[in-house]
Amino acid sequence: MDIQIGRGKAARRAYGIDEIALVPGPRTLDPSLADTRWRIGGIEREIPIIASAMDGVVDVRMAVELSQLGALGVLNLEGIQTRYENPEPILDRIASVGKEEFVPLMQELYATPIKPELIERRIQEIKQKGGIAAVSATPAGASKYGLVVANAGADLFFVQATVVSTSHLSPESVTPLDLPQFCKEMPIPVILGNCVTYEVALNLMKAGAAAVLVGIGPGAACTSRGVLGVGIPQATAVADCAAARDDYYQETGNYVAVIADGGLITGGDICKCIACGADGVMIGSPFARAKEAPGRGYHWGMATPSPVLPRGTRIRVGSTGTLKQILRGPAALDDGTHNLLGALQTSMGTLGAKNIKEMQQVEVVIAPSLLTEGKVYQKAQQLGMGK
Repeated sequence: MDIQIGRGKAARRAYGIDEIALVPGPRTLDPSLADTRWRIGGIEREIPIIASAMDGVVDVRMAVELSQLGALGVLNLEGIQTRYENPEPILDRIASVGKEEFVPLMQELYATPIKPELIERRIQEIKQKGGIAAVSATPAGASKYGLVVANAGADLFFVQATVVSTSHLSPESVTPLDLPQFCKEMPIPVILGNCVTYEVALNLMKAGAAAVLVGIGPGAACTSRGVLGVGIPQATAVADCAAARDDYYQETGNYVAVIADGGLITGGDICKCIACGADGVMIGSPFARAKEAPGRGYHWGMATPSPVLPRGTRIRVGSTGTLKQILRGPAALDDGTHNLLGALQTSMGTLGAKNIKEMQQVEVVIAPSLLTEGKVYQKAQQLGMGK
């Protein structure tokens, strides 16, 4: 139902993940029976969780370890890893500066040109160590380096920007990336994003996307919503784009995965996104807290180093455990940020969902008090859900 903002301007109510809850059905099942497998670009993974293509989250080592643990990590091809032969001292500098020096330092460090030979080398390093080589670039970067990525043997190519659409107007001096042509010509699956609406998601699927990323501005380090005023809360955005996926599948028989990207911190967040229709999720800050993460306990967004208008900041997330603890447990924390797979399996068992498709069909209710009801002591003592 539309709400009148004022004369001549109506709005639709949209919901965030914190505002909804999942309703148990008439049956339950043992968590060990919950099948969490999913497919992206023809690749099957046990865990429907992808690590974001952010320099504080994924490097070659993280990409390999995530693959070994049953998940997936995406390497940023326009970041530190492809600008510097040895990124370690650069990451040390990013972690060491104060708040005031951070943005100028990032603009300086990311002004160093991308080296195509490093793109090829990083992809080959991941492959040689047995990992799935999933990589990411902006549309401009995809246009420039797509052939390098394909020749290097990458498995998946994520084309990402704050908003990606099939109808993009550029200055006469700039030739925009033709998404349908790019998807058709690339010899590997192409994942497109980000988007938040039914129409754009459907158009990206028609363009040949192997999967679609959903989310504008909800990330822990992202400030796009404050800087640009743009975005739709994730519960509504995911549900709308999932509807596009279902309609596209009915029309063509081609199933395109929908990935909720950003704003997800706990196992409960992941469960609720899948219940809204997502096939998988992409998360950054939870993995940035791994002891193996390249960010040294810090996390920053992909648009943070923009030389004109940074849309992101650096946040301190600390190091709370190993990557295995965060992804598969055993949990060492009581706040839902460890053993994300176990949380998903237990939620599916509680809800009676045997697989991801059944999890997408569970009942959802509007529940703005879900995270605060009865949690007075946790809040007062900064424990569990009160942190």
